[in-house]
Amino acid sequence: MLGECIEEYLEYLRCIKCRSVHTIAGYGEDLKHFARQIGIETPMQAVTELQLRNCIGELSRQKYSTASINRFISSLRGLFAYCKKNHYILDDVAIELKSLKLAKHLPRFMTQTEIDRLCNEPDEKNLLWATRDKAIFEMLYSSGCRVAELASLKFQDFTKDYKSAVVKGKGNKERYVFFESDAVKALKAYLAERDLKFPAQSSKGACYVDHIFINQQGTPLKEGGIRFIVGKYSGIEGVNNPVTPHSFRHTFATGMLLNGADVRMVQEMLGHSSINATQRYTHVSKEHLKDIYNQAFPHSGKKD
Repeated sequence: MLGECIEEYLEYLRCIKCRSVHTIAGYGEDLKHFARQIGIETPMQAVTELQLRNCIGELSRQKYSTASINRFISSLRGLFAYCKKNHYILDDVAIELKSLKLAKHLPRFMTQTEIDRLCNEPDEKNLLWATRDKAIFEMLYSSGCRVAELASLKFQDFTKDYKSAVVKGKGNKERYVFFESDAVKALKAYLAERDLKFPAQSSKGACYVDHIFINQQGTPLKEGGIRFIVGKYSGIEGVNNPVTPHSFRHTFATGMLLNGADVRMVQEMLGHSSINATQRYTHVSKEHLKDIYNQAFPHSGKKD
């Protein structure tokens, strides 16, 4: 039955393929939506390609984004390939499903002035927990970490000098990330204040929390908490230039390439599995360099 196959496939992704929690949740949402449309008790062998295409068409009529529809298609392809491999079905009716073409959007990145202003905002306006928030901003910018990677950082992940750490990215792939002097200084200031605020944790007693970043109740800070913090300082109460944690990652990548870093090295630092994901930033860099050229070159058409 369809419902049983979906549960088995999700368990396979979780235990055998070691997919991330977010990937499994997304696939689960897609496949359960599919099961509701087709019928959870429907035999897998009875599902047709037309039914799959009708479900995809329904998502389009409901104004789902292209990225969401493509994830739905990927979920279907994965499920039916798994069932074919395990001989639950004779024919893979999802094999001909093609992903939709995504519109190309250049990543949103901050200028050096914007990033400096945002990183200094906790010092200017103590909206939440200033030392912690400044450390979060400096570390996001310095390392290019994803928000989930930063939220999951623990003390044992760091080198003794706090200049680098091991993070687990997508697919549980480990990589090193690095923190420059401003980030290390901000982190140490936060940790010193954290020890004063939660002394039981500093001695690694019963209340000790191993996560680097905690909330004001002393429990690990979640991804949503970091997004809230970034939104608070970048929004109307702060610099009034709303950004997301991912904007720091875009800014890191763009800055590295503008300053001559090899695209393959940037790929490694970002934890991208494909060079294509990293090459988006070369387009940003080219556009930025073209703007500088047009402004500076004496024959750019500007009049004296």
